[in-house]
Amino acid sequence: MTDGAANIAIKEPGRFFALCLDTFRAMFRWPFQWREFIEQAWFIVSVTVIPTMLVAIPFGGVLSLQVGGLIRQLGAQSYTGATAVVAIVREASPLVTSLLVAGAAGSAMCADIGSRKIREEIDAMEVLGINPLHRLVVPRMLACAFVAVFLNGLVSVVGLMGGYFFNVMLQDGTPGAYLASFNAIAQLPDLLQAELKAFVFGITAGLVAAYKGLNAKGGPKGVGDAVNQTVVITFMLLFLENFLISTLYFQFVPSKGM
Repeated sequence: MTDGAANIAIKEPGRFFALCLDTFRAMFRWPFQWREFIEQAWFIVSVTVIPTMLVAIPFGGVLSLQVGGLIRQLGAQSYTGATAVVAIVREASPLVTSLLVAGAAGSAMCADIGSRKIREEIDAMEVLGINPLHRLVVPRMLACAFVAVFLNGLVSVVGLMGGYFFNVMLQDGTPGAYLASFNAIAQLPDLLQAELKAFVFGITAGLVAAYKGLNAKGGPKGVGDAVNQTVVITFMLLFLENFLISTLYFQFVPSKGM
């Protein structure tokens, strides 16, 4: 029991940190695997774009309904659009993007690398002098981060459109007031912070998927366990990173006055 607790608390984070360092060092090796990067980016787009849009519409609608009801009680209906922009762009869009990238793309990446591991393809690559981190992990990690940045923008646009629809159609809001108040509270650093979050979340999802896939053992069942652990661990790290980035952002970027 003690060895198991020590392994979870010390050894596993240490191995993951070592993998992160080795991966970042392998990023600067030549040549870069452009074909693998493009194939992985296209795969991530194909499995995440439609679910992202379908999740963003009700997400933006729910936020608009909740925030709109509170704003109406406070007598500040003219700022409904501003509060929706802040809620969706600053917090909701990077979280929705990261959860879908981790759940759909990260699990598939872990399954792919894990299956290569149990078939001893990773060992064969090392025997041939090919670095698996440079060949497999780096392009997948960068593809996750690259696609996450663009998905974050997609979620923001679709979420705001959903919020607009629900506010105007269901809460009798005026289109002009919703659109005119967009920049009352929101500012450009909010969007930049959201894009930074999406980029960091994408890198984290790729690294966790690679780590669990490279350490899969026990046959197909071990690969399935690694995929489940990838999703859970990635979600936990994403919420922690979201808290840290948001805290630093509010410390260094002053809020815009109305």
